[in-house]
Amino acid sequence: MIRTFCTGYVCARLLSQGSKSATCRAAHHSGSFDVAVIGGGIVGLASAREMILRHPNLTFTLLEKEKELALHQTGHNSGVIHSGIYYTPGSLKAQLCVRGAKLTYQYCQKKGVPYKRCGKLIVAVEKEEIPRLKALYERGLTNNVQDLKLIDAKAIREKEPYCRGIMALDSPFTGIVDWQLVAVTYGKDFQEAGGTVMTDFEASDITVAAESPAGSAEGLKYPITIKSSQGKEVRCRFVLTCGGLYSDRLSEMSGCSSEPRIVPFRGDYLVLKPEKNYLVRGNIYPVPNPRFPFLGVHFTPRMDGSVWLGPNAVLAFKREGYKLYDFDTQDFINALSYRGLQRLVMKNIVYGMGEMYRGVFPSAQVKILQKFIPELGPSDVLRGPSGVRALALDAEGNLVDDFVFDCGKGELGSRILHVRNAPSPAASSSLAIAEMIADELEKRFQL
Repeated sequence: MIRTFCTGYVCARLLSQGSKSATCRAAHHSGSFDVAVIGGGIVGLASAREMILRHPNLTFTLLEKEKELALHQTGHNSGVIHSGIYYTPGSLKAQLCVRGAKLTYQYCQKKGVPYKRCGKLIVAVEKEEIPRLKALYERGLTNNVQDLKLIDAKAIREKEPYCRGIMALDSPFTGIVDWQLVAVTYGKDFQEAGGTVMTDFEASDITVAAESPAGSAEGLKYPITIKSSQGKEVRCRFVLTCGGLYSDRLSEMSGCSSEPRIVPFRGDYLVLKPEKNYLVRGNIYPVPNPRFPFLGVHFTPRMDGSVWLGPNAVLAFKREGYKLYDFDTQDFINALSYRGLQRLVMKNIVYGMGEMYRGVFPSAQVKILQKFIPELGPSDVLRGPSGVRALALDAEGNLVDDFVFDCGKGELGSRILHVRNAPSPAASSSLAIAEMIADELEKRFQL
């Protein structure tokens, strides 16, 4: 289900489909566009690509605050192509992930983007986990995940010789890919179709223009002004924001609700020493515990041949804080003062303390991983990279799993659509998410 928070009306304005290419080029060179997309992560890039392919006669720009695309959540994830096992049957997450995985494989094949369909085992190591594993199997079947099957201990060892478990859910359709490379390829598609990518453009203000630019004969054809913190300016007719870790702040900037609030959680990985990579062939995951909000630590092979172990999940003191000591005063105060985070912490305080402990002491994380691969020892791992995940929380401390679209009031609100929450697995689902977002834009703005 799509949750929509609209504090104003959505005005239907018809964009001309018959614009001549010369008009499009003129708008492009003047810094004015029909649609501006804010956010150069995988969701923003996939959505911009989908929109320009559907509407080649309109002008599009994508604005990204960094000097390169896809540097944050897209560039700091595990690289897994998820198949759609975990999600509630009939939910958007389930539908979009299953479709998105298929589209991803097709896209990578067409574009020559390297990937591996290395599979995944969700492994039960205790008898009490078996009912949950079987329920997960039934859920995956209901979600139409391809080629799922339950396997016994012998079959586990055939697939993963060093893994020990009593039963596992085998998902051969799960794979791995470099999601940053995929996202950048989306960006190339967008540019080749005529789209304009502007990096080093950090949106700091979104307003309705009071008057037309000096010397312009266009009047208020492009009434929305987006200003950057570096003094740049873009004008457009409609705006789509896909801000990820800053989606709530972009929404507030245009007068929308402060909720759901984004709270950043850092995940720290360990990395197998290269001489120990033989211990893992494909993805190895635990049976998820429904009492906790995360999937738990797992083994993930990477496209570069390395193997990541983890991650844990701890509050980050900076929205883009990839290191233990990264700190931003505004981000820290905003997170800790939010009632939703306070309630989440109280509901999961024991779990949270354990996650913090394992982040400081890698041997504690290795101890959990040894349940699956007993040969693994503390001397076999190194500290690895970290990622920061944008968790959308409501005021009651509940994780928001739905897609949340938001618009504002008045003229600005009628011309802007915020993607407030594109929950994991957004990368695996990106092409399917882009279709949904494009449908939503067409419906709201009658493109």
